[in-house]
Amino acid sequence: MRDLHLPGRSVAYGSHGAAATSQQLSTLIALETLRNGGNAMDAALAASAAQCVIEPHNTGIGGDCFALYWRADHKKLYALNGSGWAPAGLSDKMLLGQGLNSIATESVHAVTIPGAIDAWSKLLADHGTKSFADILAPAIELAEKGFILHERAAADWAEEEGKLQNDAGARAQLLKGGRAPRVGEKVQFPELAKTLRILAQEGRDAFYKGAIAKSLVDFLRAQGGTHTLSDFSEFATQYVDPIKANYRGVDLYQIPPSGQGLTALVLLNILEGYQTKAMDPLSADRFHLQIEATQLAYSVRDAFVADPAFAHVPVDELLAKSFAENLRSKIDMKKAGHAPSEKASTYQRDTIYLTVADRHGNMCSFINSLYFSFGTGKVDPATGIALQNRGACFRVEPGHPNTVEPRKRPLHTIIPAMALKDGIPWLSYGVMGGAYQPVGQAHVLQNLIDYEMNIQEAFDYPRGFRRLDVFEGERGIPDSVMRELADRGHPVTRPTMPLGGGQGILVIDEGFYAAGTDPRKDGVALAY
Repeated sequence: MRDLHLPGRSVAYGSHGAAATSQQLSTLIALETLRNGGNAMDAALAASAAQCVIEPHNTGIGGDCFALYWRADHKKLYALNGSGWAPAGLSDKMLLGQGLNSIATESVHAVTIPGAIDAWSKLLADHGTKSFADILAPAIELAEKGFILHERAAADWAEEEGKLQNDAGARAQLLKGGRAPRVGEKVQFPELAKTLRILAQEGRDAFYKGAIAKSLVDFLRAQGGTHTLSDFSEFATQYVDPIKANYRGVDLYQIPPSGQGLTALVLLNILEGYQTKAMDPLSADRFHLQIEATQLAYSVRDAFVADPAFAHVPVDELLAKSFAENLRSKIDMKKAGHAPSEKASTYQRDTIYLTVADRHGNMCSFINSLYFSFGTGKVDPATGIALQNRGACFRVEPGHPNTVEPRKRPLHTIIPAMALKDGIPWLSYGVMGGAYQPVGQAHVLQNLIDYEMNIQEAFDYPRGFRRLDVFEGERGIPDSVMRELADRGHPVTRPTMPLGGGQGILVIDEGFYAAGTDPRKDGVALAY
């Protein structure tokens, strides 16, 4: 139990359902959906749609989503890769011919075909009980009538004013008189509301085959993109077989490549070989080990993770305990030895993760994203859709598993997670933040298992992350620990903003949930 003398949040407990998101309104919408007869999938989709309106910097219908869904009546964990593919006209050879050896984050070539709407439609049809119109209704109301901007969202939005001023659609849709909206101000999105109404009436085909698709293609081609209507109309998201690793008796499940969930599993396999429970949770030993193991796990990610339809990813070999043992042998607990690569070190805090559990025992672990804040910063003025920049995760390097190719999905950072004990759900959770996500997931899971924290404490606890040239330690990490890490060879600093954000629902007993949410965001966890 937390020290009630100090600031903090209580765990949300309930026996009928629970929801945790990074925005108070979306948590309320999820809970209302449950209380009005919807299941966990209905509630997760309604909450995600709402956040595409009220957290437009972090997510949107112009982005992608991944989901893990435990369906209690099937006693099965479903996994869906809702990432988009590159246009058929985009290739590494084409870009190299133009003198480009990478895809810039604000380039039109970074816009992959958005996968979220197709994923939502598939998940709802297969596992939900509500209609598409039902789950979009709260989002439509928020876009039309407006919402009040919260603190963290306002702070993040303000950082992007310069980026948004570079695009006419973004200036018109996302700025007020040339500035970002401020905390406490009312925000409305009339064009996006019209688009959501079309989707509510016509379904996913309006996005991929109808007027919305035509508008997006016209907008992208005017910007120099290679996108075509067939890139949209032939697109489909995919169910995949989840992958797992066991950490101290708990099976942690992830979406397989093209997602980076494999990285979290490799990282945990390395960490399992140490007596981390004997380390102080705020010690230099813990963070030094986490840094070193992270760099090794990310080197695996950079070398192997790609779209398996285009490249062989040896998942079984990479998840073998013997492979982790070999990596572990490279770690020196006294000094830094593994500097991260540039690709592995990119950190963004621009994603939404949410989780929902219902009275039937269904649990949804769900993540939706534009990648960087507001994606490319390009907004189609006719539809109000901000377009993702997920294609910036490709390499432009012929022969590399993750090089850009027609109709290929890029390495993907967003990773929902679910942990099972003895074949049944124990924890549905995720941690946002680009490349930080595998580290955040490992950090929270160790807080729960090794340090026996409750679900809220596990998210509250201080975090750190070694980027390309420096370890960023939140202010909750003592100065003495930062100095000791520096002595071991890690340049250190304090981040401007805290690291990541996350949510989780823990199954305390059958039908009994405990939910927590990250204080670094505007969200709340609720249960009943």
